[in-house]
Amino acid sequence: MPRFTANVSLLFSEVPLVQRFALARAAGFEAVECWWPFPTADPDAAQIGAFVDALDAAGVRLTGINLFAGDMPAGERGIVSHPDRADELRRNLAAVRTVVEATGCDRVNALYGQRLAGLSSAVQDEAATGNLRLAADTLGDAGVTVLVEPLTRGENGDYPVRTLGDAFAVADRAGDGVAVLFDAYHLHNNGSDVVTDIADHGAAVGHVQVADSPGRGEPGSGTIDYPAFFRALDASGYAGWVGCEYRPTGPTADTLGWLRDAAAAHGG
Repeated sequence: MPRFTANVSLLFSEVPLVQRFALARAAGFEAVECWWPFPTADPDAAQIGAFVDALDAAGVRLTGINLFAGDMPAGERGIVSHPDRADELRRNLAAVRTVVEATGCDRVNALYGQRLAGLSSAVQDEAATGNLRLAADTLGDAGVTVLVEPLTRGENGDYPVRTLGDAFAVADRAGDGVAVLFDAYHLHNNGSDVVTDIADHGAAVGHVQVADSPGRGEPGSGTIDYPAFFRALDASGYAGWVGCEYRPTGPTADTLGWLRDAAAAHGG
């Protein structure tokens, strides 16, 4: 049976972020993950402390967090491939290091960044390789694996990492401590047979996230064959957490029936 972690950047959005941890625990989750939870790349100690205290008060562990990804509401999707934001990234990595040391979080997602007009792809890819290597070196001795994630074509601007092949190539260039994030929603949207691909590559990926398609709702709300997906995931050798990173089709607590069904299918 997979271990599920609640992505509270999308789940339990009925309340402010720091209140979502307790709702996740009440719903049965022992762990949470999230996108970068602060408005700037380098929050102060008080902001980080309040975040960590809220996790502790709720009794949940943090299993994953994103690097600062720019202005996501405005459409940005990462800065690691943007050479002119290297100093911003370094400041962010210092803050991330503080968070992971305080929480034991061991997965950090580094959104790649969109292509920039007037700058060659080669220059951006070189910047990304160096910055991913820097992230892995900065966080690695804290037990962290840095993740590279493909995103849906057409929803995320000119974001160049779209397939498992793209992501594995980026991770291979960056070296040890960098792995692939298998998000079934994004990969399905880009043409992947996610059941076959998780069976073939599950043991090699660093993290898995789930949402259905179309709509990015909870598993069972779309067309992905999630019972088959979870069977393939079980058989693949993947031993990590599975992030529930979906947009609930109703109040979050009312959309968790698929978790009970998954548990029943495994005899839980």
